[in-house]
Amino acid sequence: MSEPGALVLVVEDEPQMRKFIRASLTSHGYRIVEAERAGEVVALTTSHNPDLILLDLGLPDGDGLEITRQVREWSRIPILVISARGREDDKVAALDAGADDYLTKPFGVNELLARMRVALRHAQQTQQGGVGGAGGATTAVIEIGKLRVDLARREVRVGGEEVHLTPIEYKLLTLMAQHAGKVLTHRQILQEVWGPGYAAQTHYVRVHMAELRKKIEADPARPRLLVTEPGVGYRLRDRGPGE
Repeated sequence: MSEPGALVLVVEDEPQMRKFIRASLTSHGYRIVEAERAGEVVALTTSHNPDLILLDLGLPDGDGLEITRQVREWSRIPILVISARGREDDKVAALDAGADDYLTKPFGVNELLARMRVALRHAQQTQQGGVGGAGGATTAVIEIGKLRVDLARREVRVGGEEVHLTPIEYKLLTLMAQHAGKVLTHRQILQEVWGPGYAAQTHYVRVHMAELRKKIEADPARPRLLVTEPGVGYRLRDRGPGE
């Protein structure tokens, strides 16, 4: 479910932040269920089956990273981390643990809603076979703005013109396209494209991402599709520029 009306589990121990999120989401049509402690999350997730989890990392009885790992053992429910921890290492750790996105406090309502829409849309597409990860179902064609990736034909076009990619560039682009809108960390990209033994070779990603941008971006120096999440990884926008 990607429209307002989705059920959101809000895991936050600060009363004022919980009040802010409650007011923001309910005023836009979302339904919510709330938890203040880590120990409540699994029970509420299984009993209410939320469409999305908003998760604070710093909880009084446990760490949000461990909660994320626990939920990921049995569920693909999208998890959007909301935390005062703004260090790049914290963001990478949360995403590597299985979170779909990371929002640093303080944040605005519009940014929160936008990140939620992306996570919900990605989850819906995955359930319907529209977007998949490694080993998952994929749609035959992924279109984002002027970018068109035909997985069946292994063909990439930008503005109708065919773009010739190396095998690594094609694998990198299809990975990003299948997770459009979601941040992928350097480690996640390296494991999927190059394999587990390359997890520390972050320069591989930088070099090939730069070459890929030259082929699909109108201005590679100011990318509009393949955007950098500084110190964390990359995100392929799930909407073309101006959409």
